[in-house]
Amino acid sequence: MTADEQPREERDTAGVIAPPPLIFLAFLLLGYVVESVMPDNNLPSALQWLGALLIVLGIALGVAFERALSQARTPANPYRKTERLATTGAFSFSRNPGYLAMTIVYVGLSLAADAPWALLFLIPALLVIHFGVIVREERYLERLFGDEYRSYKGRTRRWI
Repeated sequence: MTADEQPREERDTAGVIAPPPLIFLAFLLLGYVVESVMPDNNLPSALQWLGALLIVLGIALGVAFERALSQARTPANPYRKTERLATTGAFSFSRNPGYLAMTIVYVGLSLAADAPWALLFLIPALLVIHFGVIVREERYLERLFGDEYRSYKGRTRRWI
């Protein structure tokens, strides 16, 4: 199938299965529900403080992610057409700084809320993010930017 034969929305976006923040939120809430019915495992307060620190670090990385996309003049919204390839700022050390930021915040919220059961749901969340979002975005960016994206992909790690 040529690019002209593909449905327009398939050509112009990555075709992710759901907004990534909602994927993380759904699994986090599911973890909190399980936490509410399972025996309490009280985390040490040091881990709860670590959770608070991770929330701050994750938010800071999220801001850097948004700033890098803004400077590249391309949208963060996966349902909009990518205009340019972002490779600087947060994208200079991770191809997915936004998902890394959301993962860090997720872990931080689980620890700070004393919800270790919620951490178990991070694994399926990351699998959905990988197969339903990242793999699709990478195919889309390769189709859109070709060798420029392949070169970036070769020199920059997916996560960290």
